[in-house]
Amino acid sequence: MAELTVVEKMSELQVDGSKKGAKENGKDGGKKKTKNVAGDSAGKTELSSPPQYIDERLTLYAKLKAEHDALIAERAAKDSKPIKVTLPDGKVMEAESWKTTPYQVACEISQGLADNTVIAKVNDDVWDLDRPLEDDCSLQLLKFDDEDAQAVYWHSSAHILGEAMERVYGGCLCYGPPIENGFYYDMFLDNNEGVSSNDFPCLENLCKKIIKEKQPFERLEIKKETLLEMFKYNKFKCRILNEKVTTPTTTVYRCGPLIDLCRGPHVRHTGKIKTLKIHKNSSTYWEGKADMETLQRIYGISFPDPKMLKEWEKFQEEAKNRDHRKLGREQELFFFHELSPGSCFFLPKGAFIYNALIEFIRDTGPQGLDFDTPELLQSVALLRC
Repeated sequence: MAELTVVEKMSELQVDGSKKGAKENGKDGGKKKTKNVAGDSAGKTELSSPPQYIDERLTLYAKLKAEHDALIAERAAKDSKPIKVTLPDGKVMEAESWKTTPYQVACEISQGLADNTVIAKVNDDVWDLDRPLEDDCSLQLLKFDDEDAQAVYWHSSAHILGEAMERVYGGCLCYGPPIENGFYYDMFLDNNEGVSSNDFPCLENLCKKIIKEKQPFERLEIKKETLLEMFKYNKFKCRILNEKVTTPTTTVYRCGPLIDLCRGPHVRHTGKIKTLKIHKNSSTYWEGKADMETLQRIYGISFPDPKMLKEWEKFQEEAKNRDHRKLGREQELFFFHELSPGSCFFLPKGAFIYNALIEFIRDTGPQGLDFDTPELLQSVALLRC
């Protein structure tokens, strides 16, 4: 059958903009939904048995952790010495290297401070609260209102989400960073499987369970070749190790059954995350490259106070109501279609306003500076720009 011409396709456009062509969806991530007997879309549930790689990973980790703990104990016994810890107000506290932790220093000041501290900063480097201090240092105790503390808080929340994703989908985790407002985790799923917004309740319930368990975050430095063995089931982690890690060793963090490549640091345990919400999903590509594997990305947000989550939800709802895409459809100004998902199609009212604005700019702005570009460009031409 001959391809439809652009004119024929234009005649099929739906003004209501119900069709979406964007990769990101916010709801279903491109997954074909299954229906349950009641006719509703069925969400995922936790796997009846965890993926085999989890037990194998934990077995190797347990052996390495025992060796690490023995080494730290030996170092604390042989190399520990009195050190001085300088606080932001200039106060100096006594401590012992390889024994005293930032959390213990915080407890000496006040239990309330210790409970509300998200992360420490040692000599201006973020530092786990339960990681022993090694020498004389300056120490800051950061709460959630600090930008670095928020990044750590959301990074730890991403690990909670990653643990839940492994237990629900059994796929291969990729990157799970904090972002400006919250966090996400990418996962590769076999057989082009997708993620649905109907999976969110199951994931959130698992996250709540993980939080309730107060799983400690454990840091472990491991040789690169050992990590390649630990993550042999996950080609993406192996790529990171082979392409990004240039040192003989690097660190992993564990919470519960999840062990992940990570520089850290993290909160003390999962119970520090007081409220967490999964609010969006999308499809993406490995490292943003369109010729690489398709991944499923799940977004979340978390806070140390449920009131902060309610305020965030209220703000999101207000922003949704101000969305130009929504207002444009409601006011019959323009609509979007899969033929050109990044550009709007103007309706008569919208075209009138657009042309009026162009005329205004031409009448009031600098003269002789008009220029235009082709509306369709070859990708090679764009890359040369």
